[in-house]
Amino acid sequence: MAPATAIDDLRRRIDRIDEKILALLNRRARVAVQIGERKRHSQASIYMPDREKRIFQRLAALNTGPLDADAIRPIFREIIAACLSLEQELRIAFLGPLGTFSQQAVREQFGSRASLVPVPSLGAVFDEVERGRADYGVVPVENSTEGIVAATLDRFVTSPLTITAEIQLRVEQCLLARTTQLRHIRRVVSHAQSLAQCRQWLAEHLPGVPQEEAASNAQAAEIARRTRGVAAIAGRAAAECFGLKIVAASIQDQPTNTTRFLVLGGDGENRPSGDDKTSVLLTLSHEAGALRRVLEPFADNGVSISTIQSRPIKGRAWEYVFFLDLVGHAQEAPVARALAAAGERCASLKVLGSYPAALPPV
Repeated sequence: MAPATAIDDLRRRIDRIDEKILALLNRRARVAVQIGERKRHSQASIYMPDREKRIFQRLAALNTGPLDADAIRPIFREIIAACLSLEQELRIAFLGPLGTFSQQAVREQFGSRASLVPVPSLGAVFDEVERGRADYGVVPVENSTEGIVAATLDRFVTSPLTITAEIQLRVEQCLLARTTQLRHIRRVVSHAQSLAQCRQWLAEHLPGVPQEEAASNAQAAEIARRTRGVAAIAGRAAAECFGLKIVAASIQDQPTNTTRFLVLGGDGENRPSGDDKTSVLLTLSHEAGALRRVLEPFADNGVSISTIQSRPIKGRAWEYVFFLDLVGHAQEAPVARALAAAGERCASLKVLGSYPAALPPV
């Protein structure tokens, strides 16, 4: 058989496979519509991250290649998102405008079919969900290079919202401008976190060039689009969105630079997935050893604390609120016992949510 004929035959086989995939996708979508009808009837939550994680875990276990897990997950993310949109269109608030890493996190978690609600500040993300103008919100909470995002933690003190999922996003910072020439850059603009994540690169390649903070990376890209000689630090999506050129790529100081995002909202509690986190907010009495006594029940019950942060309580000098991330689900006996005992030893304790631990970033 001639090579061209053999390739044509293989392509016809791919066409037949594609037809089967299309039929199966629509079959899956019809079942999803039935599930959506039953959820609405029982007033159950449409979005269930615990269920989605179990799907990804099951597919990874079944996968025999040649496609690897990192290739399979984005494909099924879009399949799940498309089916979910048939059950209900979800409105997702995030720090805008379009082109931010927050938007990338939204797409990572909800796929391309979600209705985007970009807002000008992290506080506004909380506001949109609290007032029912968005179904969920996505906010950054921690970066592997620069640590916590204080504005997010501070808002949890007064917000009634719970955490329903987390996202880990690998962050590639790029220098964007109207020019491709580094010597033409007279000012660098970006979000404070991004400037900090690229501190060493900027010192080496743009020493003495003024740096200016912006409310978001996308806002910085908009400034760079309008102003000759200004460069923005942002992601590739911002370059596409604002028509900018990539002067330099991957300028973050740490190659594994990762940001952790939280999904806010939800009208139902996640079931244990077998790999979960529980976030807690607590305040302490002013006594020596108060923090040690509160933490003892977690050690006694074998519950690991993956994160502990403190933030000053606004309007109450020298008083602090503590944020803890626990390994495990609040419905699991060791975590439940530890929370109950800790609650008796502190001034206040609020469970912000139990949710599936994020899968490693692709």
